[in-house]
Amino acid sequence: MTGRTSPDAVPGTVLPASVSDEARRYLAGLAATRPAEPRAYPAPDDRAAWLRLVAEVDEWFRTVVVRDGLPVSTRERDVAGVTTYVQRPEGADPDGPVALDLHGGGLLYGAGEVCRASAASTAVTTGLVAWGVDYRMPPEHPYPAALDDVVAVYRALLAERDPARVVVCGGSAGGNLAAALLLRARDEGLPMPGALVLLTPEVDLTESGDSFVTNAPHDLALASLREVNALYAAGVDLAHPYLSPLFGDLAGFPPTLLQAGTRDLFLSNAVRMHRRLRAAGVAAELHVFEGMPHGGFGGDAPEDAELDAEVRAFVGRALGSSRLVDPRPGTP
Repeated sequence: MTGRTSPDAVPGTVLPASVSDEARRYLAGLAATRPAEPRAYPAPDDRAAWLRLVAEVDEWFRTVVVRDGLPVSTRERDVAGVTTYVQRPEGADPDGPVALDLHGGGLLYGAGEVCRASAASTAVTTGLVAWGVDYRMPPEHPYPAALDDVVAVYRALLAERDPARVVVCGGSAGGNLAAALLLRARDEGLPMPGALVLLTPEVDLTESGDSFVTNAPHDLALASLREVNALYAAGVDLAHPYLSPLFGDLAGFPPTLLQAGTRDLFLSNAVRMHRRLRAAGVAAELHVFEGMPHGGFGGDAPEDAELDAEVRAFVGRALGSSRLVDPRPGTP
């Protein structure tokens, strides 16, 4: 235990003793800045207040979450009318397989710079060219705008790549859109991609899973998004499979990797989605990390590197290739 901060270093918060020092420091930082009360969201019809909130949170993302200097080249494209950031890691074949990256942010945040950074991170993790879809969001563009954009880009991508050479990746809200994309693609007669990666996915906007109760006091990174979910849905039933893919028919989905943490508010989403996929005959694997909240440990903990390695290995298996480039010196 040498070098570990005390479990009671942050008053009122017990940090897990079973994770790395880096993970504990990250959790301590979250605990120190977590507000005493849950966020109060604007009234559903207060567009100006929602826009101010989005600007505030996106600025936080840009200053705290976005990482510059990743070994990728960036190209902005208009794909089917949707801004898409094409990120190519050093050494990757520009005409090789593509990771279609759908950024997180509660279906409300993460446009622009955050979307670009998400795609860059996915490119580095997978060793593939990544297309980051800057999909539209509320309050100006509620459902189905985001899903329409994602489907349009996927359709355009299939005109450039064999579907077996496409991996759809989504974290959190991006996981919602990734799974919803596959449901709608199948309904519209489009082929499935070669693989699906769902990192702590928001696949149940009704928030009906057990961890929404059990982990509510312990996930220092995330609280309930009920008000945001209602804003996104714009009156459509939250249990509709295009809004909550957990409740859709998952037969025919490609091999899928899912991830969550024992302190993740969305743990039940990943667990239930994994079981639903398995019941549908889909090859699905679930990785649950000790003490991890929603979104991981900030990127600098050994556990984050382990997750990256699992994603990379999974993508390599799904594509039938062990020769993915790795632009990160010294990484697994």
